[in-house]
Parts: sequence; structure tokens; C-alpha cells
Amino acid sequence: MTEPAPGPALDVANLAVRYGGVSAVRSVSFRVGPGQSVGLIGANGAGKTSTLKALMGLVPCAGGQIRFGDADLRKVRARDVVRLGIGYVPEGRHVFPGLPVEKNLLLGAYARGWGRESRQTLDEVYELFPVLGTMRRRLAGALSGGQQQMLAIGRALMAKPVLMLLDEPSMGLSPKLVEDVLAILQRLRAEGLSLLLVEQNAMLTFEVTSDCLVLENGEIALTGTSAQLRGDERVRRVYLGL
Repeated sequence: MTEPAPGPALDVANLAVRYGGVSAVRSVSFRVGPGQSVGLIGANGAGKTSTLKALMGLVPCAGGQIRFGDADLRKVRARDVVRLGIGYVPEGRHVFPGLPVEKNLLLGAYARGWGRESRQTLDEVYELFPVLGTMRRRLAGALSGGQQQMLAIGRALMAKPVLMLLDEPSMGLSPKLVEDVLAILQRLRAEGLSLLLVEQNAMLTFEVTSDCLVLENGEIALTGTSAQLRGDERVRRVYLGL
């Protein structure tokens, strides 16, 4: 992929998310600067996915502030967030199974329109994921789980984001495919794309990100550089099984 232009920072302050009377996220604050990679790790139910969905406008915020540069994301419709330069790879991939691979990818460029630039980006996605190029006419529903994950990442890249939000990209994948996803994310990071990665796989997160937050019961329990947290005794015991 061509190197993205430096983008604005994502600033989250005291984010709160509730589902009815249940508090899923409480007072979560963090920042993702241009070109930075930040990880959110934690067990199921820790509030990781709810945090990403709130950033994308897919669930309402019960409190706090979310800014992306000069934009107040709490006032931006979910369908318009991508126009600001934020890509989203949801948990479970959510490709369009009845459409061919190439049409799935082109749908990712809807905010830019379909023209010479989107065709160039499509070629770049095929260069990043050669298997998608060979399967461009195959229905997305016929792809393996790993191939669908590549398709979901490629679809998000079609919008030329400067910040990518990824929710559990290694979920359900074999160890070999997890390594493939790791290599892809490391390449995107090296090319200057800002990343916010939600994962239960703490080791993958530490390999991809520069900084990390540990969520527990909707709150931030630990923060630090990924190198620091990888060496933290509690993190090693609970999340790395060491």
C-alpha cells in the first residue's frame, strides 16, 4: 500500500457506554496519535468492542468526548465516520457472502466513489493480499475464515483511511493465519497507518502496537508501552499464561 498522509489524532476522554441499566464502559480515556498503534486487551465482556462501536457511532455514548482532529465524533453519523479517514474491521468480519470478492472490496470505496483512484487502491489491496486477486470473482461466502479476514481488512483499506480500528482480527484463525495477520498489521504500521487494535490475543497485540491498555469490567486497569506490559507480572499471568 502507498503510505497514508499523516492524519489527525483520536482523543477519547471519559467515554461511557451503557446498555439499558448495564454499564459496559466507564471513564475510558486514551489517545491514538498520527502513525501510532495502540492496543486494547481484556477478557470477554471487558468493554473492548463497545469502545470501538462507540467510536464508530454504532452505539450511543452515555458520556465523555470523542474527537478526531477537529471533528466531534459524537455528532457524526456512523455512515459518515469513514469519510473522516477512519476505517473499521468489525468482529466476525461481516463480509457480504453473496457478492464476489471484488465487489466486496469496491463497496469499501463507496465514500470515495469508483474511479481511477479506487482502481489503483484495489490493485494495492491485491498486492497486499495476492490470494484475493486470484479469487476476485469467487463469492465471499466461499472463502475460508482467514481469507474473509483478509477481505475485511482489504475492504476497510479501500477507503484510504489514516486510522484503522480492528476488532479481534485473529479470532477463530489457525496459528499460521494469525501469523499472516500479524505480518499484515506490522506492514501497515510500518507504512504509517494509525492503528487501534482490540484483541484477546495479547501477544499479537504487543507485537503490533507501541502502547497498550488493559480493560477490565469496562474500566482501564493498566496502561503503558506494549514492552512494559509484556513484562508485567500480572499481564504475563492473566493474559499470556506465563
